[in-house]
Amino acid sequence: MADQHDFTTHFGFQTVPEAEKADRVRDVFGSVASRYDIMNDVMSAGVHRIWKNAMMDWLAPRAGQRLLDVAGGTGDIAFRFLKRAGQAEVTILDLTAEMLEAGKKRADADRLSVQPEWVVGDAMVLPFPDNSFDVYTISFGIRNVTRPQEALNEAFRVLRHGGRLLVLEFSQIPNDMLQWAYDHYSFNVIPFMGKVIANDRESYQYLVESIRKFPDQERFLSMLREAGFENAKYRNLTQGVACLHSGWKI
Repeated sequence: MADQHDFTTHFGFQTVPEAEKADRVRDVFGSVASRYDIMNDVMSAGVHRIWKNAMMDWLAPRAGQRLLDVAGGTGDIAFRFLKRAGQAEVTILDLTAEMLEAGKKRADADRLSVQPEWVVGDAMVLPFPDNSFDVYTISFGIRNVTRPQEALNEAFRVLRHGGRLLVLEFSQIPNDMLQWAYDHYSFNVIPFMGKVIANDRESYQYLVESIRKFPDQERFLSMLREAGFENAKYRNLTQGVACLHSGWKI
């Protein structure tokens, strides 16, 4: 039987043993955690906030729901969910402890009426029982998972019947000229910003490369369906720079 070390995956444009990827991702986000939110604003000129609000619009959080926000790091999605739902139960899971620490500081500063539960964990092996949550969200995180299909399978497992998955992720622009312009910006400007603002060019070089390695909209949609999600569909945001995928456990 093949050992896990015999299997490889991508880390940006590099090919690495699967067993190494999680540690590498953890190092990336541990390095940028304290400047992560600032970099998001600078890189996207604040547009990521519009995308995340669009995610909440489609989700329409309700009081009493139980949310699992995976790769939730600094709490951007979870806090939005709580503000719209009012009273709800929120669990934020992230592979990187430093990202969760940054989120806890934000939660204290925002004086949230409901305090989330913070969990260090792996999206591919969630430490929760079957049928535990009403909503599962993951925002700009699933492309960093070693085996995204296993993360989707786990999402399906922990959702209750009638529960919903929403994934916000960078995607592909269905226009060659716009894609060229976006690639030019991504590869020439974002790593430079990472160096200037976060003192970490390499981490942002990886993040740009990881976007290009992620499946396009239709392929990722088929992965949702393979995991068991029904009524699966997607909505492009900003011409496909980002995309929202939705699915239901029925």
